[in-house]
Amino acid sequence: MRALDLAIIAIFLVGSPLLGVLLGGKQKSSTDYFVGSRQVPWWAVTFSVVATETSTLTVISVPTVAYLGNVTYLQLAIGYLIGRILVAFVLLPRYYAGDLVSAYGFLGKRFGKGMQGTASVTFLVTRLLADGVRLFATAIPVKMVLAALGLDVSYWVIIAAIAVVAVVYTYLGGIKAVIWVDVVQMGIYCIGAVAAVFILAGRLPDGWFGSLSDEGKLQFFDFSSNVITNQYAFVTAVVGGALFAMASHGSDQLMVQRLLACKNVRDSQKAVIASGVVVFFQFALFLLVGAMLWSFYDGADPASMGLQTNDELFPKFIVEQLPAGLSGLLIAGILAAAMSTISSSLNSLSTSTVSDIYQRVTKKELPDSVVLKQAKLWTLIWAGVFVIFASMFTSTDQPVVEVGLSIASYTYGALLGAFALGILVKRARQADAIIAFVATIVVAAVFILGVTFTVDGEEAGLAFPWYVPLGVVVTLVVGGLLSLRHPAAAGPDELDRVKETA
Repeated sequence: MRALDLAIIAIFLVGSPLLGVLLGGKQKSSTDYFVGSRQVPWWAVTFSVVATETSTLTVISVPTVAYLGNVTYLQLAIGYLIGRILVAFVLLPRYYAGDLVSAYGFLGKRFGKGMQGTASVTFLVTRLLADGVRLFATAIPVKMVLAALGLDVSYWVIIAAIAVVAVVYTYLGGIKAVIWVDVVQMGIYCIGAVAAVFILAGRLPDGWFGSLSDEGKLQFFDFSSNVITNQYAFVTAVVGGALFAMASHGSDQLMVQRLLACKNVRDSQKAVIASGVVVFFQFALFLLVGAMLWSFYDGADPASMGLQTNDELFPKFIVEQLPAGLSGLLIAGILAAAMSTISSSLNSLSTSTVSDIYQRVTKKELPDSVVLKQAKLWTLIWAGVFVIFASMFTSTDQPVVEVGLSIASYTYGALLGAFALGILVKRARQADAIIAFVATIVVAAVFILGVTFTVDGEEAGLAFPWYVPLGVVVTLVVGGLLSLRHPAAAGPDELDRVKETA
């Protein structure tokens, strides 16, 4: 790495938290800290949603997916857009009607505090694991940069350093700081990716695009009849992607909190739908990078190039092949993206902890100043836990984007199923919802860890896009059957009495 690259990286490491604190302003209340007093422009929320869900994983791992396979991964983005449209018109109006700061507040109002707490704890564990993968992904290019300087630094040290920088502006600036830094960092890494495409195109031989097509690297649709174990079969990707997006953007506090920062439900709907369109083109951009890298390296096995993990492929190109300044810009963009992603998780984790769990445990109405103080305290606590969880993934050989999606899918089905049960099954009560929720987690564990299918003579597990649909179906079936114990759908007065008892 050249001096210019290192200078750019240093400026962003220092400038990102400073920018976040400056744009976030002083937090005067818990509502300000949690949802920015609902005054954030919808377009800023759009870019924040995109940056948070795809930043590091997109930059590092999506090119690897295309390098090792093709661009059929893009089919997931079609499902993502469909799922977000459903979130916009089915779930968001309910959140705004209840004046909520947590997605799980809806479950509390519908079923009771027990269900709200159960969903919140599940979210906390899922978010720690899924974003632990994201944090580890960011440590990959940083380790390579340090190695180029002759420094052998372990992954966990890098992970801890990134978390410390991220926690600064999250603690001081709240959700507004997180959102505005998201907007800036997304622009940085997208500019870097476009530049990488042009540089790669200039170094590839004539006819490279046709060669990629002939080799099947640009295959978009996969109409394979194996929809059970093939994670990128069209039906699997679109149906699974749609329900995954409904879960991630409708029942995951990480995304819902951003959408609740908009001024009104209409702005929130525009933000979530627009984010689906942006994600499609962003996935296409980074998949193209991966396909071009396959041509650049003649399809060589990443291990034969001395790489410890497949996800070091694009960072290797950034560090070794991009001109001075541009490689530093892309590495800085990856770092900024990671800090933004982790800060997003820290803010949502503290919000859910305080609003869904802490206030329920204390069983009393807390002054707003105490709520704000607790939110900031839990931000610090979760930062420490994040470092531990991220260090768990330093030995994985699977593309980290697939690891992250698999982890999230593990509990997303139960979360989305609980929301669906509350909306569709009017007679369902809290006990029904909790039992169905736990049953879904158990069934998901069985399928993910122990069930295999034999297809074309080969054994394979259920494709990860089916985890969420499976969870939703199990929750609705179990909860629906349990609700038949009740003579009729509970009216508003009876529901209030049941909640008070719970």
